[in-house]
Amino acid sequence: MTFRPLHMIASVSTSVAVLLSICTSAPIMAADLGDQAPIEVDLRMEGGSECQRFVPESLTLEAGRLYKLRLINQTERSCYFSSNKLADAVYTRKVVVKDGAAKDVAELYGPIRRAEVKASATVEWWFVPVRAGVFDDVASRKSETGMRAVIEVK
Repeated sequence: MTFRPLHMIASVSTSVAVLLSICTSAPIMAADLGDQAPIEVDLRMEGGSECQRFVPESLTLEAGRLYKLRLINQTERSCYFSSNKLADAVYTRKVVVKDGAAKDVAELYGPIRRAEVKASATVEWWFVPVRAGVFDDVASRKSETGMRAVIEVK
């Protein structure tokens, strides 16, 4: 049996600990959502007295980044937003509901699949895309034809 001096074992252990902390500190810091400022992206619902279109009709997002997707209803009636594919590919941090004066009236937590946005109101969906893909099922209700959009996550 070979005995190694205690200071050699301590030195090797310290070196391994330092190396591990250097190698793992950057990814851990990058994954800390509390330190990320959200990237604000607007998706407007337009059409006057009817819900007719999403503007813009396509968005490109980056996986791993925190987004605040603002669903802004600029029509005179309630409009809907849904995308099951996108909902399955993101981690939802929170949803903030705002009134017509942009005042926060509610915060919701957990997955979101569909949102009804009242006339002249805004909903903020805070999320981090965790899977890349093209999500072409962004739509409103079936009765609101033409309201389609595509969100791509790279």
